[in-house]
Amino acid sequence: MTARVTIASVLLALQATIYALGQPVEKVMVLLCLAYFVATLAVRLWAQPKPPGSTFDAQWVFTVGIDVLAFSALNFWQTGAINYTALFALPVLLASILGPILLALGTAASVTLLLLTDAWWLSLQSEGESTSRFLQAGLSGSGFFAVALLANQLALRLSREEQRAYSSQSAARMQTQVNELVIDTLVDGVLVIDTNGIVRAANPASRRLLTAQGEARTAPFVLAAEGAWQPLAELAHQTFERQAPQQAEVGLGHASRDARRLQVRTRLAASRDGSRESLCVMFLEDLREMEARVRTEKMAAMGRMSAAVAHEIRNPLAAITQANALLEEDLQDAGHLQLTGMVAQNAQRLARIVEEILNLSRVQEQAPQVQTRALRLDDMMQRICADWAQQNAASHRLRVQPGSGQIAILFEAEHLRRLLVNLLDNAVRYASPAADAIQVSSDAISGQVRLLVWSDGQPLEKTVQAHLFEPFFSSESRSSGLGLYICRELCERHGALVGYQRVARGRVEGNEFFVIFKPAAADMALPPGAIGTLF
Repeated sequence: MTARVTIASVLLALQATIYALGQPVEKVMVLLCLAYFVATLAVRLWAQPKPPGSTFDAQWVFTVGIDVLAFSALNFWQTGAINYTALFALPVLLASILGPILLALGTAASVTLLLLTDAWWLSLQSEGESTSRFLQAGLSGSGFFAVALLANQLALRLSREEQRAYSSQSAARMQTQVNELVIDTLVDGVLVIDTNGIVRAANPASRRLLTAQGEARTAPFVLAAEGAWQPLAELAHQTFERQAPQQAEVGLGHASRDARRLQVRTRLAASRDGSRESLCVMFLEDLREMEARVRTEKMAAMGRMSAAVAHEIRNPLAAITQANALLEEDLQDAGHLQLTGMVAQNAQRLARIVEEILNLSRVQEQAPQVQTRALRLDDMMQRICADWAQQNAASHRLRVQPGSGQIAILFEAEHLRRLLVNLLDNAVRYASPAADAIQVSSDAISGQVRLLVWSDGQPLEKTVQAHLFEPFFSSESRSSGLGLYICRELCERHGALVGYQRVARGRVEGNEFFVIFKPAAADMALPPGAIGTLF
């Protein structure tokens, strides 16, 4: 449409030039050029045609028709040696590109008929040049037919390529969004680094691994900008230099936090079109998280195997205990009785280990069916401690101090009993025989209800503290190492917190295990200096 306006402007300028050179100008030519200019300008400004294609649009018929009529009139009223035949190429191209093949061939045919009619009319006026005029009209018409056919085929092909490009672009955009979503949700960190060492993309996991707490770094940024990242920059450089994937364990040390050990793998994404541009994709994984996952999987497998073995041991162990009791009834010799006593003692130890393993299995199996109830901590605590003290003959060593009043906690009664009994069994194992060596208390501070089990045992080593709540870990050979782990599992089921700290009661220091129960709509926090696990 802009080309039509341009040609109309050129035609007006041509008439003005002819008039300026002193040549006679027909008024009808000026009016015709002016009318054509106004028509093309109106279509250019206000027309709203349909998109090009094979569908028929009546607007193109009127637009092409105006061009054909205007150029035919110019050709009919031409003066001097000016030939306007070449202008017919515009409506032919317009119909070929913006309309179906039928409209294109129809336009070429109409233009050819007009040229032949004009040649016939001129031959009636001057018979000497009729042959050349008819030959020129025929050749021009044939050229217009060829232009119409070729232009229409090229336009259709261009339209198909454009649609294919739009589809490919839409698919690529969707694939890019999917890739970004997948990369952003990966647990492993992902960095995309170019040959200049600039990080072009970094997912949230990588930013969390690279930066200290509270810092924010978004791509792009230079990988070698910080000294802590130099091992990563060196690994990326080796990937580009050797043109091969690299793998290494690196340590990132920040002044604001402890060093973090990472497992780093790199892959080279080279361009396939022969260009030199390539990218290094770096995968970061926290070694502590890897080790924790491996340890969890091992413990889960070990727990399943242990539960199966415990079931198999239980029946033979019961038979051994019963046979030993029957044998003891018939023995009189003191040495023999001592041996049967050793058998009974070790059988009881094995029975306790089997029961702890089975308790662990039951806790894991009952996880989906846990029903949390409202319990008064002080009432349950006093009842459980009284039963435990009577069974273990430890009333003189145990002191109970209820302090939470009538406040209720959300916990299952049997699970609370198992939790407190495990903590008491652990305390009596290391406590002294003195009075009040074991103290159980409760309190309610700032909306938090706590259960505290204190004993006057020796301080725990740092290495022991780091593995307190892990399964099958114990500082002594006669323990299964499952008691505190079961406590942690029970707290996990009810959204509670269990932890350890070294505190003093009066003038005596001791080991204290605490449980912070989670009331409704209350956030838990560890006491200062305490270690524990929050669920």
